[in-house]
Amino acid sequence: MASALLPVAGLGHGELSRMPGRLNSFQRTMLQWNDLHPYNAVHVLRLPLAVDVRRVQKAIEQTVVRHGLTRLQLDRAAGTYDYGGGPSDCPLKLVPFDTDPEAALADEVTRQLNTPFDLTGRFLPFRFFLLAAPDGSALGVAYFHAMAGAESLVLLLRDIACACDLAAERGLWPPVELHPPAHRDWLRRHPGVLLKKLLSLPSVWRELRRACVPKYREVQVMTNGFTAFALPAETLRRLTAASKTWGVTLNDLFLAGLMQALTPLAETRRQKSRRRRLALGCIVNTRSHLGVDSRRTFGLFLGSFLVSHEAPAGISLQALATDLQRQTARIKRDRLFMATPVDLALARAYLALTSPGQRKKFYLKRYPLWGGVTNMNLNPLWPQPAGTPAVDYFRAVSTGPVTPLVLSLTTVGEVVNIGLTYRTSVFTAGEIERVKTGFLSAVEAAGEPR
Repeated sequence: MASALLPVAGLGHGELSRMPGRLNSFQRTMLQWNDLHPYNAVHVLRLPLAVDVRRVQKAIEQTVVRHGLTRLQLDRAAGTYDYGGGPSDCPLKLVPFDTDPEAALADEVTRQLNTPFDLTGRFLPFRFFLLAAPDGSALGVAYFHAMAGAESLVLLLRDIACACDLAAERGLWPPVELHPPAHRDWLRRHPGVLLKKLLSLPSVWRELRRACVPKYREVQVMTNGFTAFALPAETLRRLTAASKTWGVTLNDLFLAGLMQALTPLAETRRQKSRRRRLALGCIVNTRSHLGVDSRRTFGLFLGSFLVSHEAPAGISLQALATDLQRQTARIKRDRLFMATPVDLALARAYLALTSPGQRKKFYLKRYPLWGGVTNMNLNPLWPQPAGTPAVDYFRAVSTGPVTPLVLSLTTVGEVVNIGLTYRTSVFTAGEIERVKTGFLSAVEAAGEPR
């Protein structure tokens, strides 16, 4: 199949009038990250059937225009953004493949993660691509991550699938609010959370000074690599049972599994008197805490937290997950992830005073994470009626300057699809295979009958 860019004619203006919105803390920080390397994310919808390319093209254009998601303009000095709406050039790239469609798809995801969006003037914050095979198709979208979180993109792809009859639903996603409140007053309305966050900072900084620093072969190189794999239904069922028995969450288990998988690559830390711990980050969807109606709102609403552990040799996944759960339980109880804007504001203030080269080293020295986790359950967002073509879905997120590795976990039906993004200047392809194998071994062993 030859690669091509297939333009689609514009179809008119969106249904809702728009006023400029204000960038929230995470959006302003992601713009700063994007100055160092493209900060994109990719979602891919896979269907076990052939598709009509022209019909998909038309559905993409109709959907993007209907929601007014075109002609985005950023004003960083004013801290605002504006979707102009109306017609827009919305090309659909056809992904070529020979004998291995999955390899071609992974290559395209990697390419999209590393390709910047042109932010000058008004632009479309999406790039759509399609791998169309006779026995199965994959529709993907790369998007400028500063403008949207995962839930928004799920509903956008679901709407496109409905528009071209690739999904069982017939009702379309209602026109959305593109300029919701920035929710900057949330911490002012919850001073107790802010106080607990400020009081926790010294202990967090002490933990980070005890964390092992990953070895960067070239700090200035931020190129992303990508690979994908999955946890089968039986493993997920056993993991779910184990999490209930052990009194931890599935997310705690995934963090513990990733930490165990990374441990063999950090063996030299055991000979050190300090910096013996491994630190991981985790992204939290804050929409429910902010009272944001996902079906009516397009945007980015995130928080984050970190956990760390010495992860001694021979520790079981149950023991490690239980220890991490003590950390995550306190973070959840005190809602510290809702005060992430404090961390982001401090980092932005420092980075604004440094050169681009120094910015790339900042997180390595002061926030030495080995990896991060972003976890999403597709099932409540996109229910799959019995007897309909099975929807499969996976995600990939740029590592950015903060962490050299990201696991993007997406529960789809009874399986978990995992996109693993990594900095090629930190991990080799061989090391990533070891991480993948180690993660699978850890979580599969945890789910084995006892």
